[in-house]
Amino acid sequence: MTTLAKLLIVDDDPRLRALLKRFLIIKGYEVDCVEDAKQMDYKLTRSFYDLIILDWMMPGEDGLSVCRRLHAQENSPLILMLTANGSENNSIAGLDCGADDFLTKPFNADVLIARIQAILRRRPRVPTAIPNTNSDQIPFGDYLLDLAQRCVFFKDERVNLAPGEFSLLKVLAQHIGHPLSREQLSYLIKGKDSPVDCRSIDTQMYRLRLLLEKDPTNPVYLQTVRKLGYVMVQQPSTA
Repeated sequence: MTTLAKLLIVDDDPRLRALLKRFLIIKGYEVDCVEDAKQMDYKLTRSFYDLIILDWMMPGEDGLSVCRRLHAQENSPLILMLTANGSENNSIAGLDCGADDFLTKPFNADVLIARIQAILRRRPRVPTAIPNTNSDQIPFGDYLLDLAQRCVFFKDERVNLAPGEFSLLKVLAQHIGHPLSREQLSYLIKGKDSPVDCRSIDTQMYRLRLLLEKDPTNPVYLQTVRKLGYVMVQQPSTA
């Protein structure tokens, strides 16, 4: 099953971590948990996360410091900050440090889901390319995407793509196996300063499926992720 998004919970309360992880997995998210900033930094060097759920009060580096540090990075992660103190000053401090939203403990689980969904819609994080997909040629199944020639080869047969089709396929191939929303795809193709055009993404995907899929209504490589967007799936060659 394809997940809606990948989340990292950073909280020193083991009971809360376990409860949140179980609930969010049931709701369709992929979830990792750590107890402090040091473990979070280790996770971030090895995996991409769509959103970090970050506790304010933790041993060692506190959440406010972590949020400030992460926000200063290029392509900073999305952050939902948790706190036991819901004062107006705390909320302002958290948002000023770069948090995308603020939630006071204890909270309703459905409110948590609503906040997560709102953050992902409002400012989708643009992921970096998957390692080993930065070469000029990216294989998938019996196809080979040639970035230099801006085309696809099916075995030895060249498949020419329109500029928009090539741009979409390139981004999907560089994030192979990682679902991307239409907003993320639009940002990665056109840049953050361009307006999001979800309809154009859907049109280009339809054309790509006609060109590359044996059965466009039942795609093997270019799959739809329900309520999110699209993902390219690596399949073994049939040769």
